[in-house]
Amino acid sequence: MNAETPEPLPSGRFSGRIAFAQGVRDALACAAREGWPEIVLSDATFEDWPLRERPVVESLQAWSRAGRHMTLLATRFDEVVRQQPRFVAWRQTWGHIIDCRVCRDAADADCPSAIWSRSWFMQRLDPLRSVGVWGFDPERSVLLRQLLDEKIRDSTPGFPATTLGL
Repeated sequence: MNAETPEPLPSGRFSGRIAFAQGVRDALACAAREGWPEIVLSDATFEDWPLRERPVVESLQAWSRAGRHMTLLATRFDEVVRQQPRFVAWRQTWGHIIDCRVCRDAADADCPSAIWSRSWFMQRLDPLRSVGVWGFDPERSVLLRQLLDEKIRDSTPGFPATTLGL
């Protein structure tokens, strides 16, 4: 394909941090191009996600508009605040379309590491080695969404867009 035509999102298995990070970049760029109405991002800490990168935040900015919705699910957001300042600034601007949730399960391993949309999904089955699956398979997509919905139902609000001081 030429430089102007983006590569289609992959399907199948992936392995390694480089492949995972590129998958996040490509998915968010595709979400902006195609106007995905809903995205779920889930990870224990988002520590190794490329959310600090300018192109990723530019993709999120291009995706953001009325009628869109994003859910962020994590066990804690302290790493996001410390390590992802561009993302935090974007989140403050677009807080009205983003629902941030904290898993009640304190163990990082209990929080899925995934991206879900109606169009495509990515799930790290082994977050330590960044091994997982991605693609368009409807059955896997439904199973992942059910898992995420269960975790979201059993979560509490977290990571406010702004903090008010006295």
